Amino acid sequence: METAIIIGAGPAGLTAAHEFLSSTDIIPIILEATADTGGISKTVNYKGNRIDIGGHRFFSKSEKVMNWWLDFLPLETNEDGITISYHSKHTRVKSNHKINANAENVMLVRERLSRIYFLKRFFNYPLKLNSDTIRNLGLVRIGRIGISYIRVRLFPIKKETSLEDFFINRFGNELYKTFFKDYTEKVWGVSCDKISAEWGAQRVKGLSLTKTLWHAFSRKKKNMETSLIEKFLYPKYGPGQLWELVAKDIEKKGGKIFYNKKVSRINVENNKIISVVCIGENGKEEEFKGDNFISGMPIKDLINGLNCTVPDAVLSVSNGLMYRDFITVGILVKKLKIKNPDGSPVKDNWMYIQEKKVKVGRLQLFNNWSPGMINDPDTSWIGLEYFCNEGDDLWTMEDSALLKFAQKEIDSIGIIDEKDVLDGVVIRMPKTYPSYVGSYNRFDEIKEYVNKFENLFLVGRNGMHKYNNQDHSMLTAMQAVENIKNGIADKENIWSINTEEDYHEEK
Repeated sequence: METAIIIGAGPAGLTAAHEFLSSTDIIPIILEATADTGGISKTVNYKGNRIDIGGHRFFSKSEKVMNWWLDFLPLETNEDGITISYHSKHTRVKSNHKINANAENVMLVRERLSRIYFLKRFFNYPLKLNSDTIRNLGLVRIGRIGISYIRVRLFPIKKETSLEDFFINRFGNELYKTFFKDYTEKVWGVSCDKISAEWGAQRVKGLSLTKTLWHAFSRKKKNMETSLIEKFLYPKYGPGQLWELVAKDIEKKGGKIFYNKKVSRINVENNKIISVVCIGENGKEEEFKGDNFISGMPIKDLINGLNCTVPDAVLSVSNGLMYRDFITVGILVKKLKIKNPDGSPVKDNWMYIQEKKVKVGRLQLFNNWSPGMINDPDTSWIGLEYFCNEGDDLWTMEDSALLKFAQKEIDSIGIIDEKDVLDGVVIRMPKTYPSYVGSYNRFDEIKEYVNKFENLFLVGRNGMHKYNNQDHSMLTAMQAVENIKNGIADKENIWSINTEEDYHEEK
């Protein structure tokens, strides 16, 4: 009987294993380097308060993905289902079971609200030209934004070579410097003129100031593109709840998942992978042989683990790939100090913190994701997100010092009163974001090289060094399994996922 060795128990690896078991006779064996399931889509439980690493809204243009999720976690709704509408497309998802409102294993239907917090004021995300925006920015700055936008429409940057060019062409230099430059550089740790324009092509598709203006003045509200949809699905206890259920189902159906097995070597013969070698908790090596290999491990580690002679150029590109690491500081407070302009409680799922004087980049408000994310509903459970590099000052700061640092930051910008803090925790996640800097502009050399290994399929965010969302990672795994089932040697249909012009975060 054939086996498939799957490296990584994140969304891509778990999806691949489940697809093998659902549609083939191939037995999947998952090798996970950590003790957890779900990768960055896991949920961390701290004293009954749950943290979603980065915030995962469940929606997709793929009906297969939407209903795949609902097979594990049906909708908690009294209706037959819910329709999620996109630009020129509608996805209808249905619950196959009648769900009690107090059921545990369910998907909640959530209202989406994300805003920008800047100058201690709220701005719509994505930006809207309305009275609030004009009042918050002031007429002088609005005038400068308009003039710089007209200038770039008349004299656009003809060849976009960087993310800075991408933003300026769509928003003008003034709006770029006001809302995009500082925040983007906070996230990525490098200047926007050093980041590939491809990042913008993947993450900000369909948006421009022209469409913002059209949306503001047009009475026709339908089919207008936005950055995010207005409703989304969410597991009652965070994304990790789903992936833990998937892992249990995989093992129940005969698949195997081994934790704390870090792949250190990939053995190759005649352009095929024959086995991988893992180092376990005891430091001993263990070999796993297979017929097909699906990898979600960081591609840099994959290349360096190959036991064959890798061309110097490929090694150079691989070792030049860069990542952005991530810290979440969970803080429990008696109450939030921040409120809406009318004095009502904020309902945001998260906020983009663009205040220049603080390092925190985003703020998660877990109470607003799901009541299942908090232990005591009379408290507020928030997550401060810091983008950093493994080994830098933030990454190496002692947890106690980082907790105090984070508390002071959000006190200084009016989010909380530091004296209301009850508890806190620090969670570090390495290699969270594949970066489009460094040697990324030569990535095709790696892609061409790894595609030569007939039975090796790269999937997921780190496996492909591609800023995929959760559903994109799942789709790469589904396509890899289809290729293996049907004997398709060309892997371009996997690489092409998340390169379509119509970005899936559209209304």
